[in-house]
Amino acid sequence: MLTVSVKWQKQVFPGIEIDTSQPPIVFKSQLYTLTGVPPERQKIMVKGGILKDDADWSTLAVKDGQKLMMIGTADEIVKAPEKGPVFVEDLPEEEQAVALGHSAGLYNLGNTCYMNSTLQCLHSVPELKSALLSYSDTARGNGIDQASHSLTLATRNTFGELDQSVRPVAPLQFLQTLRKKYPQFAQQHNNVYMQQDAEECWTQLVYTLSQTLTSDASESAALSMKQLFGIDLVSRVHCAESGEESMETESVYSLKCHISQDVNHLHEGLKHGLKTELEKVSPALGRTAIYTRESRINELPRYLTVQFVRFFWKRESNQKAKILRKVDYPLELDVYDFCSDELKQKLQAPRQMLRDAENAKFGLKTQGKASSSKENEGSSSAGDSSSMDIDKADPAVPKKQLTGVYDLVAVLTHKGRSADSGHYVGWVKQDDGKWIEFDDDNPNIRKEEDILKLSGGGDWHMAYICLYKARVAESKS
Repeated sequence: MLTVSVKWQKQVFPGIEIDTSQPPIVFKSQLYTLTGVPPERQKIMVKGGILKDDADWSTLAVKDGQKLMMIGTADEIVKAPEKGPVFVEDLPEEEQAVALGHSAGLYNLGNTCYMNSTLQCLHSVPELKSALLSYSDTARGNGIDQASHSLTLATRNTFGELDQSVRPVAPLQFLQTLRKKYPQFAQQHNNVYMQQDAEECWTQLVYTLSQTLTSDASESAALSMKQLFGIDLVSRVHCAESGEESMETESVYSLKCHISQDVNHLHEGLKHGLKTELEKVSPALGRTAIYTRESRINELPRYLTVQFVRFFWKRESNQKAKILRKVDYPLELDVYDFCSDELKQKLQAPRQMLRDAENAKFGLKTQGKASSSKENEGSSSAGDSSSMDIDKADPAVPKKQLTGVYDLVAVLTHKGRSADSGHYVGWVKQDDGKWIEFDDDNPNIRKEEDILKLSGGGDWHMAYICLYKARVAESKS
């Protein structure tokens, strides 16, 4: 660790620490927060010329206490004339962020697109932001370790910066706490931080937040991570050879879309993912045997995460290889067929309410009391099931019930041939229906048809994780 001072224009910034284990882009991000000069505009004089983003500090001969010179123009908000139209560029940053209609981008701090894309997708969940806002600096408790607490605070702070800034955000605090909590994200090769798997980052972050964002740590009004993302599965485990059979339950935070030669659509991949084989010791046979596990969804979340299992370990090359096969996915996903009989019964009444509401919107007849006897059988069960209700606090507010129907709101894509290389990007749907491609610090507006082209089949960006939001039915009672 070195301590230097930096002269920029007429100002001198003393006591700036340089972590020489991090690439210079991190140092530039620090200067950006001090000066407002974006990293791409910074020209910092060092021995041998201008400091490059990926330079090796050990070759630059920068000494402790040294004064460095920086040239560059800061982003400035142009002042509006006293009279006349007000342009977006003339507004304060907080108002600019609202006017733009989407959050800021994130600087790549050296092979951190896996992290940036994960943050942008999860940042699209307003209920998660509410839960984080209610998480206080002193909320740590119930055996939560300091690293998990710090990562939760860093997530909260990064989301806050994204909402308030029109300029790209440097997620330095989040990156440092992520690497402290999960050291695998600090792996280096030739003194350069390596690219990591975005799915691993997503899974670890969601797991950490599921441990910290509890009712004890945040306000009761905030939904828990289990309610937001948790999926309860009930599985029948059967051995054809011995005839043994058992039932198992588990909670997971994503469904897997397994990809093979006969999988062309997400539905087919999910079906494969819910029926798997495992090898374990059979008490009846006294040796290992093959068991079949057939799983069904027994409880649904507010947001459904689907991971495309595109990577597998290739022994020949000793790395994760990628399955490039095209697998189409829908903008609207109905998981009713994957649910247990018990959950299907609970879903019938809310699904009918949803159909009636959507038919009424288009001026079509609703079934109302003429709904099928099968659906009527499930209505009392659905009405009594608190697990189907999303909003339970105020009895005067119409209850929102899950229906098993979901709408696509975010896609995390990968471009390249290996999970530990290539490039990750987050694609997020906005409240107005527009889509934004968050390519690190460069957000771009995209059309809905662009999102459907991310299904794979070549070297273009392809869906790795899809995030779906529940379409709910509102009941007045």
